[in-house]
Amino acid sequence: MPPISTKQIVIIGGGFAGISLIKRMAGKAGFRVTLVDRNNYSFFPPLLYQIATGFLQVSNISYPFRKFIRKKANIRFHMGEFLKLIPSENIVVLSTGQLKYDYLVFATGVSTNYFGLDNVKKYAMPMKNVHDALELRNHLLQQVEMAATVIDELEKKKLLTIVIAGGGPTGVEISGMLADMGKYILPKDYPEIRGSYGANIYLVNSADRVLKPMSKKSQDDTLKALSEMGVQVMLNMQVKDYIRDTVIFSNGETIETKTLIWAAGVIGSVYDGIPVESYGSGKRLIVNEYNEIKGLNSVFAIGDVCLQNTEAKFPIGHPQLAQVAIQQGRNLACNIQFRERGKKLRPFSYFDKGSMAIIGRNRAVVDLPGNKTHFKGFIAWFIWLFVHLLTLVTYSNRVATLYNWIVAYFTRDQSLRMIIRPLKNK
Repeated sequence: MPPISTKQIVIIGGGFAGISLIKRMAGKAGFRVTLVDRNNYSFFPPLLYQIATGFLQVSNISYPFRKFIRKKANIRFHMGEFLKLIPSENIVVLSTGQLKYDYLVFATGVSTNYFGLDNVKKYAMPMKNVHDALELRNHLLQQVEMAATVIDELEKKKLLTIVIAGGGPTGVEISGMLADMGKYILPKDYPEIRGSYGANIYLVNSADRVLKPMSKKSQDDTLKALSEMGVQVMLNMQVKDYIRDTVIFSNGETIETKTLIWAAGVIGSVYDGIPVESYGSGKRLIVNEYNEIKGLNSVFAIGDVCLQNTEAKFPIGHPQLAQVAIQQGRNLACNIQFRERGKKLRPFSYFDKGSMAIIGRNRAVVDLPGNKTHFKGFIAWFIWLFVHLLTLVTYSNRVATLYNWIVAYFTRDQSLRMIIRPLKNK
């Protein structure tokens, strides 16, 4: 039997999980979906580092929500920031008003975890959103421009030294990209720093290896590739502070730099109106096998923000990957419809499609599930490009990104090296 009344679904967050849910609910009779996001566009987080290094434009990896839902009659967009949940009244309070819901879905993702390091939070460069990526690009280019003008060699070294904290995919990918830039791109335009840039890139990680969730083969291949590219990888090194342009490690060692890129971890947010007992490790929201939040009715969480340990293969929760978010969005869409029709709900089960990381030009690692087939080098690099192209939201995004990649590959260059900042009011 079809639903006899229109149910209001409110989704907070338009990342992988939110978009996946919307795609499955679009055109479904009896449901009206409202997407809420602080931005009016969706973006593709895995390619933020290419915005930060000037290989892609923001428009290559972003798309306006309103254009995306234009032909989806039962989908609406509401720009605003979530402030409070009133579960007794089924109301969400936003910075731009209030919304009633029958089903509420948190797909907010997570934010940068600074582990209580106040100076790191204040002075380091995160990379969680488009704003962060653009700010980092401007900052990196400014350091190079300043280095081209200073005479003092110690000051020049400090300007050109880059420390990346975090040995996950983000840290590996941006360190490899910066190393390639220093070797092949910047010397063409900056004869003043030729031979200096790229020689002082440090990737530091508190663990004893990089790419911890991937196979040992991928970890070893990545470490070898980064070393060959000139990146100085420092393992078992924990950042303790960042004071007066100096990164201080817990063992007392220091590195002087104007640039600390922070990719060392993520954490959830605490939301007003959600019970304390609903939060788990990393401030993620504890959910059951149907992604319903512990202690709440008809309120769900999907993607990185949720902690689901009901699946035997993932006793401490699923990895915070795009595929988990996408699959949870799809499954929740089915379960909401099943629930309205009185059908048995389907527990979430994650299908692992493998993991991958790009290191540099013709360098990447790929682990496939099952027998853990491993690829490295050019074939892994090609697989990475292909998969990421297909995952972009629209055809136009894919074409523009592919064009930029082709040009960069054959010219060993990129043209998006403009420092563009809005004028500040005097």
